[in-house]
Amino acid sequence: MTPPTLDARERQILEQVLRCGFAGIDDLAQRFDVTPQTIRRSVNRLCEQGLLRRVHGGVDSPRHGNLPYPRRQILNLDAKRRIANAVAAFIPDGASVSIGIGTTPAQVAVALRAHSRLRVITNSLNVATALGGSPGIEVTIAGGPLRPTDLDVVGSGAVSCFSAFKTDFAVFGVGGIDRDGTLLDFDVAEVATRQAMADNCRTSLLVADASKFGRPAIARGGRLGDADHLFIDGPVPADYLGALDADRPCVQVAASAETPARQTGETCS
Repeated sequence: MTPPTLDARERQILEQVLRCGFAGIDDLAQRFDVTPQTIRRSVNRLCEQGLLRRVHGGVDSPRHGNLPYPRRQILNLDAKRRIANAVAAFIPDGASVSIGIGTTPAQVAVALRAHSRLRVITNSLNVATALGGSPGIEVTIAGGPLRPTDLDVVGSGAVSCFSAFKTDFAVFGVGGIDRDGTLLDFDVAEVATRQAMADNCRTSLLVADASKFGRPAIARGGRLGDADHLFIDGPVPADYLGALDADRPCVQVAASAETPARQTGETCS
């Protein structure tokens, strides 16, 4: 499936609804300083593509689960690429890396293509495709039933694969981060796979753009403080700072055009 093409306002509307769960037509019109009729045209286009659902007074997400992979690819793309570049700068040549499912880890794979002597273990065909053919990068992919929408393998096959290796780094995303620091996904098999990655690496790297904070997902597993490093595209929201441990994770904010890459805390390395 080809990712839909959205204009800047449509993209921001979609990101707001996915982050907050609902957006009112009048509130959106005020935010973008346009008429309600203009907002309705944008909303109608998003609904026609199945990205949002019209409800009384506004729009919400059309489903409780995750959006299809091609549609998630276009969300917060600049932030995901900045996070990916920061991770790629952090991982040295010659490392072994496990890379999980999701659109941000897939961007990390793209950013790693210039590396050499990498050994990559993944359960994502998107990651394997991004790295396949790159000279000096060896890719091992987990076996098992392929999820046709996301093109990945989760559950026992992926758990067994990740458990067979001890990698230098594990790169994984999450469906959402709850305010108490609980890490959330949309399926218990996704949680089990992510935890197998974290349990079988020397340094764990959680990658999450700002939309993941407060995003609801039903399956829980692990906490924010379990990760060694958190790569994000902006500061941790103030009401989530209490979920951080004293020195874990090391928060690394990806560079933007205006702001250089930086770390919060003196324990980052």
